[in-house]
Amino acid sequence: MSGTGSQFHEFFNDPRWALAMVRATVLEAAHPQIGAALLDNSTFVAHPWRRLRNTFVSMQRMFGADEHARQREAARLNRLHARLNGTDARNRPYDAMNPKVRAWVVATLFESAVTLCRLGGQPLEQGTMDRLYADFQALLAAMGDQAGHLPPTLQEFWQYFDHMVEEELENTEALRIILYKLFDHLPAPPLLDGMPTVWAAGRALAGPVVGAITVASLPESFRRRAGLPEIPGAQTLMQSAYLAVGLARFLPDGWIKAENIAGLLSLSPDSDDPRARSITAVRDGMKRAGALIRLITPLPAQPDPAGAGEPERSAEEFFDAVLDQTGDGFLDWPDLAAMARELSGRLDLDEPEETKLYDAYAAWWRELQAALDTDGDGRVSRAEYAGGVPSLAGPALIRVAEVLFDATDRDGSQTIDGDEYRALFRTGFRRDVADTEGTYSRSAFVKDFLSFMAGRRRSSAFDPLLSEA
Repeated sequence: MSGTGSQFHEFFNDPRWALAMVRATVLEAAHPQIGAALLDNSTFVAHPWRRLRNTFVSMQRMFGADEHARQREAARLNRLHARLNGTDARNRPYDAMNPKVRAWVVATLFESAVTLCRLGGQPLEQGTMDRLYADFQALLAAMGDQAGHLPPTLQEFWQYFDHMVEEELENTEALRIILYKLFDHLPAPPLLDGMPTVWAAGRALAGPVVGAITVASLPESFRRRAGLPEIPGAQTLMQSAYLAVGLARFLPDGWIKAENIAGLLSLSPDSDDPRARSITAVRDGMKRAGALIRLITPLPAQPDPAGAGEPERSAEEFFDAVLDQTGDGFLDWPDLAAMARELSGRLDLDEPEETKLYDAYAAWWRELQAALDTDGDGRVSRAEYAGGVPSLAGPALIRVAEVLFDATDRDGSQTIDGDEYRALFRTGFRRDVADTEGTYSRSAFVKDFLSFMAGRRRSSAFDPLLSEA
């Protein structure tokens, strides 16, 4: 399944793959165990662009030519999934390490890849489909599911898929959030951060269209059973979208690359990436367009997330932007686990360092719960947080900062250099306060991290890391 020799590699830069990924995510969310895990632990509502990029990077590693990178990524994913378990609203258990659940995730990716070709007017030949299925079987095997929870043959796979659609999938809350909340309230990617009017105007049109296209592409039997609305003309719109997006594959090589697009979506204007200068020029032009839109449309006024140059922000704003990673309106362990997961992924940590970071965040959560959970419901509300902000920066948070510094300082020099800084923040080495020798000392890093987590001031480094979508 590795590298350019894999059948999947041919699909990786097909622009229709974005539509197929959304479709696969909806089919995954319709599985009751996956839907519950997404609802409790995922950041897809509050940080969908970050989730999309992380998924892309993970698949790039798993289907890449580097065997060592593939093994590291498989081990990382297994550690991540091992931490995701619990019960849903109907008291049914879920476990992300359940081999049948993991098989369904891989099955949705394969079936959606086949569907994107069929809807695009280029159905796969049998031999090509067999090779693609073998790639996805190998993906599941690389995760450690050697018993083969996907059917051995393609003919048996379609029977399995139909059974899952007919008998196992449900109209879950996670599915409804993706279809009817996420698309309509999708936050701007970092590329368009600070231009809320431009984004709101585009989203008002694109959100319902993407939702309608996704619903129309789902298996008809599931749409009926789940009661998903049949929008007149949606089938034609969906097929036209797949055909139109597919035309991009005829552009010259290098014009459309998933890697480049994912990088641009997450690129910060503060980065020393050469593309940042072009992005800044585009943003300036779009801001002027936004001013024009405000003059000619009745869109309601949008708050400026940059604070119009003012670095201060309220406790409630910090709670929503940074602490509530899952977007459910409360702070609890899954939110802090999501921070640890994001930081571990950024730094590509091995198991010992990753465990230290999770343990540090767990200790901070226990400290926060003891100090802020005044009603004893096991979570911290926005009001509870705002009323107890001074309790935020206790000894456990200092330990989090220390562990994060050690994880970032890969060479053990007790300072963070430019390359180590970029690995964590994906930006240039630009700081308001820098050591004279151009490095980041332990004391300066801990001070900046604690200042950020106190929640009162914005940070040009930590905001893109933990609060941008």
